[in-house]
Amino acid sequence: MADLESIAAELLGAYGSGPTLAPLTSIYDGLTVDDAYEIQQIQIRRRLAGGASIAGFKVGLTSAAMQQQFGVYEPDFGHLLSDMLHAADAPISVARFRQPRAEPEIALVLDRPLRGPGLSVSDVMSATAYALPAIEIIDSRIRDWRIGLIDTIADNASSGGLVLGQTQTPVGGLDLALAGCVFRRNGRIQSTGAGAAVLGSPWHAATWLANMITGRGTELGAGSIILTGSITAAVPVAAGDTITATLDHLGSVTAVFD
Repeated sequence: MADLESIAAELLGAYGSGPTLAPLTSIYDGLTVDDAYEIQQIQIRRRLAGGASIAGFKVGLTSAAMQQQFGVYEPDFGHLLSDMLHAADAPISVARFRQPRAEPEIALVLDRPLRGPGLSVSDVMSATAYALPAIEIIDSRIRDWRIGLIDTIADNASSGGLVLGQTQTPVGGLDLALAGCVFRRNGRIQSTGAGAAVLGSPWHAATWLANMITGRGTELGAGSIILTGSITAAVPVAAGDTITATLDHLGSVTAVFD
């Protein structure tokens, strides 16, 4: 039986000077999805003990583009921690990541707690204060991004960091499925898309997440950030890159890397 604590320690080590890992299922036989979420939780507990706090949660692998890019065909979720937040337009050092890529997302911020399970889209909508344009920096402690579902879940849904836009847009009457997105790297359009790419609507992704989180006994508190998933495929980033996501009705957000 695999030692989940040891796997978690190896993944944590890979955030720093430790080596990236081969795909977990190529090393450990019999790992389950529940094992992978427990490995994720062990790491989160250790990071919280080290002074971080939970800022929210992310849904991963929600769009066909991202599923095809990584060959994983169902969503997962991960934790967003306070030390993952970066200010818009402030330089972000690529040296703090292992294999960074950027992707455009719609972020939601709750103004009251969500408790479940059995939450509906209307429950999530009524608990949401506003939406923001966001850039998620995904990263992987798994070598060469050779991830399967268990790998990415155990690796906190391949989380790295996030940059939030400054314009808080109330969500009442806003159809996020129709929100168009233009994603640029160094001024050049990399891809375009719309919120409907994310499980049909970012609201569907957020509701899936809320039910997964609350079904595991965790409350989504007021002020929590929900990243609803990438609208397009992710792009690699390097020092000197400027990444901008522009979303209809929500405005733009820019991440600058050095």
